[in-house]
Amino acid sequence: MSARRRRRAAAEQEEEEEEEEKEAAESSDKEVDLEERLHELDLRSDSDIPDVPPPTDSTPEILKRALSGLSARWKNWWIRGILSLAMISGFFLIIYLGSFMLMLLVLSIQVKCYHEIITIGYRVYHSYDLPWFRSLSWYFLLCVNYFFYGETVADYFATFVQRREQLQFLIRYHRFISFALYLTGFCMFVLSLVKKHYRLQFYMFAWTHVTLLITVTQSHLVIQNLFEGMIWFLVPISSVICNDITAYIFGFFFGRTPLIKLSPKKTWEGFIGGFFSTVVFGFIFSYFLAQHQYFVCPVEYNSETNRFVTECEPSELFQMKKYSVPPLLQAVLGWETVNMYPFQMHSFALSTFASLIGPFGGFFASGFKRAFKIKDFADTIPGHGGIMDRFDCQYLMATFVHVYITSFIRGPNPSKLLKQLLILQPEQQLSVYKTLKSHLVEKGILQPSLKG
Repeated sequence: MSARRRRRAAAEQEEEEEEEEKEAAESSDKEVDLEERLHELDLRSDSDIPDVPPPTDSTPEILKRALSGLSARWKNWWIRGILSLAMISGFFLIIYLGSFMLMLLVLSIQVKCYHEIITIGYRVYHSYDLPWFRSLSWYFLLCVNYFFYGETVADYFATFVQRREQLQFLIRYHRFISFALYLTGFCMFVLSLVKKHYRLQFYMFAWTHVTLLITVTQSHLVIQNLFEGMIWFLVPISSVICNDITAYIFGFFFGRTPLIKLSPKKTWEGFIGGFFSTVVFGFIFSYFLAQHQYFVCPVEYNSETNRFVTECEPSELFQMKKYSVPPLLQAVLGWETVNMYPFQMHSFALSTFASLIGPFGGFFASGFKRAFKIKDFADTIPGHGGIMDRFDCQYLMATFVHVYITSFIRGPNPSKLLKQLLILQPEQQLSVYKTLKSHLVEKGILQPSLKG
């Protein structure tokens, strides 16, 4: 009996080992199949992306004829140069027209950048025929702008709002109204879902929201920076523009070493030359702007004249001070001290970010365009591409400047605080007055006998 049992146990063990081998083989086959399937998906994700029609050449005919004898490389150089000078001239004209026109410019650029990115999504995913989706994309843009610009009105136009009852209602319930508007669009999207198009519709829903995050949020920060003083708007933007131009010039004439695969035309020579040029430009440009109240004073709305005003006593950042030159530089420069504005040291931080980190916004945009097999976002500006092609680095810069101001520069704003106090009910204002009076008496600033 013991021999039979041993043979039976051995047979059962062999069967179990065979089953384990079969299961292992099956699981390995499944893993191989899964890997093959994932590989196929990866290939399909690249190969199935439809080619977006290349942008047409929008170069004016007069420029084409004037530059017809040049090679393609030099023709592009002259087109980019001429259009760059035209855009810079237009930018200076808008600066002359004042803060309100700059805000309109930022809003216009935001809408155009949003349009360019959304249009790429329409073309890539062939989503023109999806129900409601084109309308919903623009509806969400209006909702988000309503929220952000409503917040700006509440912060900077408090006195103006106080005089108009209908605006008081809108400001008081602004966030609830904004949420209700967005919720309406969300429900409309859910109702628009169509069988066999779910994935495509959710692609475009995500595409829309990421685009809103990139364009609307950042443009709102640009306007917030502008209210701190036009210099906080002009120096960062000009630094990015300077870096873009000088990096292109250095790369065009001296570029030999590729910088990054995402942008084959970018070179280390252009990157380094752009950095030093931008730092010098920012330092000099800040010196000239810091001398004028028009550029350094916070932008405030005067409810009596219904105009934006830039009049103030410049802060310490914009008052000339004497600094000692480090010993190592004294031997080179021959100076022991130097007179400069404190803001010029902050301009060094802004210029450094614009030239070292800002270009990564351009690299990000290049990767995006390569992913969808396009050269430019659009053909709005001859030789430059779309508006987004020119402002891809500006959005990173806007966020940095806003964070820099809130972290290292801005303290409590008495003017803004006063505007908020004026909105309060008389009983609330009286309560604030009594609390402030008690605090000042305790600190010995006011005499206890002072009557309220």
